[in-house]
Amino acid sequence: MLLTERSERTRTSSGGLGLAGARSQEFALLPLPDAPALLSTADGIIVRATEQAAKLAGETSPAALIGCRLTDLVTRDGQISLLRARSGEYPVRPLSWPHADDERLRVTVLVDVSDLAESGRDSAHVQAEQGNERRWLIEAQRIAKVGSWVFYPETVELYRSPVLGEFLGDSGAQDATGVAAMIEATHPDDRERARQFYLDVLTAPEDELLEVELRDHAGKRVYLCTGRAEYNRAGRVERVQGTVQDVTEHRALERQLRDERRKLQDAQRIARLGTWEWDPQSNIMRLSNMLHEIIGKPASTPITFDSYLDRVHPDDRGWVQRAWQPLVEEHDPIEVEHRYLRIDGTTRILRLHGTAIKDADGRNLLVGTAQDVTEQRAVVTRMERSSQRFSDLVSITPVGIGLFDRAERLVDANDALCDLLGYQLDQLRGMTAKDITHPDEQNTSLPTPAENSGIRRRVPQRVLVRSDGEPVYCELRTSASVQDDGTHFWLVVFQDITERRRAAEALRYQANHDDLTGLPNRTAVKDLLHKLLGRADSDRVAVLFCDIDNFKRVNDSLGHDAGDELLVALARRLEGGLPEGCTTARLSGDEFVIICSDIEAVGGVDSLATRVSSLLRTAVPVHGQLIRVSASIGAAVPDGAASGGEDLLRFADAAMFEAKGRGAGKVSLASPALMASADRQLHLEGQLREALNSDGLALHYQPVVDADGVVVTAEALVRWPHPDRGMLAPDAFLPVAEQGDLLRELDRWVLRTALKEAATWPLSGGRSVGVAVNLAGLVPGGPEFVDAVADIVAESGICWKRVILELVETALADLPSRTRHEMAELVERGVRFAVDDFGTGYSSLARLKDLPAQIIKVDRRFVAGVGGDASDFAVARAVVDMARAMGRKCVAEGVETATQFHVLSGVGVDAYQGWLFSGALPAREFRDLVARGPMPIPGV
Repeated sequence: MLLTERSERTRTSSGGLGLAGARSQEFALLPLPDAPALLSTADGIIVRATEQAAKLAGETSPAALIGCRLTDLVTRDGQISLLRARSGEYPVRPLSWPHADDERLRVTVLVDVSDLAESGRDSAHVQAEQGNERRWLIEAQRIAKVGSWVFYPETVELYRSPVLGEFLGDSGAQDATGVAAMIEATHPDDRERARQFYLDVLTAPEDELLEVELRDHAGKRVYLCTGRAEYNRAGRVERVQGTVQDVTEHRALERQLRDERRKLQDAQRIARLGTWEWDPQSNIMRLSNMLHEIIGKPASTPITFDSYLDRVHPDDRGWVQRAWQPLVEEHDPIEVEHRYLRIDGTTRILRLHGTAIKDADGRNLLVGTAQDVTEQRAVVTRMERSSQRFSDLVSITPVGIGLFDRAERLVDANDALCDLLGYQLDQLRGMTAKDITHPDEQNTSLPTPAENSGIRRRVPQRVLVRSDGEPVYCELRTSASVQDDGTHFWLVVFQDITERRRAAEALRYQANHDDLTGLPNRTAVKDLLHKLLGRADSDRVAVLFCDIDNFKRVNDSLGHDAGDELLVALARRLEGGLPEGCTTARLSGDEFVIICSDIEAVGGVDSLATRVSSLLRTAVPVHGQLIRVSASIGAAVPDGAASGGEDLLRFADAAMFEAKGRGAGKVSLASPALMASADRQLHLEGQLREALNSDGLALHYQPVVDADGVVVTAEALVRWPHPDRGMLAPDAFLPVAEQGDLLRELDRWVLRTALKEAATWPLSGGRSVGVAVNLAGLVPGGPEFVDAVADIVAESGICWKRVILELVETALADLPSRTRHEMAELVERGVRFAVDDFGTGYSSLARLKDLPAQIIKVDRRFVAGVGGDASDFAVARAVVDMARAMGRKCVAEGVETATQFHVLSGVGVDAYQGWLFSGALPAREFRDLVARGPMPIPGV
């Protein structure tokens, strides 16, 4: 039954029955031995059987065996082959060889050895011992991780030990029964080598053992496979046997050892470190490859101790040989560092360590290492030199430098720090940061070192104390570092900023105080008012605005030095005579401001104003003269609305102008009506500012003609086409511009516009017409005066010689040398300066020679009377004669009658300006006037 099932299954799966049936007649002609014999194809399919074979298998006919697979019919159990018959399994010995007529077919003879097997089974003791030996063998294989296999090429049978089955089980091939299945159980990348190994074993000489390493299917395990073929008497391979050993851990260990060896070699190469051993008896030294590379000798070069010493630098050789003696004689470890001369001529520095050991035979052996430390020594040398340079730099640097430990005790300091604090170095050592900090300084610890975060931080400052108790202001910069012994310390740089702090305090004082009198200035006044008006009792604040009467006359007659001396004297009177709670300040020029924090405490506004007026109504000795002065005073108090500091100053200023209008020495309190008027003035100032920014002003031009009526120049006169009030003359808005600090911007606008329009004027009498501009804010000595004028001239493209800048006489008197130099620079380029309204500045005619101007304009008040007033005529004649003598041109202003023209022409006036010829004309009309040619000259 067993055989039947086997045959049916095999036939069904292989399809061999069809092949056997198709060629049964052909196979029947092939001879077989007269014995239990089988004829099979190359793939093991039985195609013919003898009667003896059928009988041995328990079959009634040989046809029952045809189509079966030989490996299913005959199986292997250890060293015994079993025939699977109907009645059971019988031991047989298969003998197989190729058929003589067709080598593609094989003949297998089954020898019945059941009698031998039965005799073995009779001995239970022997059977037990064989079983034990088998188990022991399998256990030994398992321990050794070795499996065995036997392959019979004749029957294509494969025997594998249980341990090998376990190996194959890891690859999912535990049921593999053929060579092909075993090959498929290997890693895909190793299968070709596995096939080649199988072929090589089948063709290898007898008793030659072949090896190959293969991985399992997953590639996780590594197996060492061996195989050896055994041949029969006919010279054919009877069987192949071999082993499979799991060497995964061995190979992993080998890889690890290789990696460790490579890492060691790499580390030695990086560290320039080699190893040596020396046998003193033979005097032979064996060096590692790295050490051969270090000393520059090939690895094949024999090295002795003497040859090593020959390459030691001559200056080091003697003491190096002595340094080796403790190792040679006493076997004491040594460390030697010396210079070594390579055969290529370079010098290297070697550091050697040596010790004594015993080899496997018990002989003394000296071993050690040698490291090339040339670069290290060069780095150390550079570091030592750098450290020395740093020490030298610290010692000579002008800033104080201190070394502090973690407890903030001073360990060392340079001379600059000792000088800064007034101590000797031995006195400073051991003092803490707190000991050298001023008692008034709250923070007595050192600042922590700043991290490099990219954020700009304020440098910490400390107030230190000198040995004499004087404070020293310092900036401290701290850096954490580590000494050679690993000790942490702080390096602190002390930058003395005492003088800088004093300078900063002086600058802050100057920013808030008047340079001349030392009183608080406008900035300080604003800050004080902001502070006072922010209090709950702000309604008690009062502001008094004081303007010295006729102060301009003092400056003009006695000079600016006298005026300054008068202002200082008045400032001291105010400081010493005002009650507590009142602050005196100087805004500008001759303007003083008194701020009272509590007007009720001083008796009210009237009482305070009277007191201030009396202080300023006095006689002051100046330059040997007694000058009597008085002041116009305006007062303002909060009106209950949201009045700010600027409002109070503006209201007090308006009240002062009202008082001045009523006469010298008057006092006026800002009334609601006055405040409203001041607000209107402020509104007008805003409109004027907007007009300047949007070119909302206009220029008219009044011609200046020569004696023939030819227009030689024109004076630009500004007008304001106000949207509500119509065309405004300068006297309507110049005071507003002055109070709003707009004069400079107004001058720049007039100069830029006048030069731009003049560049388009036609010629007059074949000559270009000059343009004159009055300046009141943009004046010589002011900031960037020359640059501003030069930029405007360049922007307009007009010729420099056509530009005339008019200044009042007082603006040109007593000019400092720098201002005169600025004017001379413009004159060199072609600009002409004119003295406007000459004769009204309280100056003598003798001062005419000191005025840095090329044109003198006689004031209209003298011109008006030249036809009938002898004194006016005399003044005009004197001015013209002196101007001519000094090479200056003379222009008469306000010429309105023919008599005036002819009288002035008779005394030598060069040019004339006035209504006799033309009033101020808009730009277009003036251009037309110039185009018409010379103007008519009036008769006598």
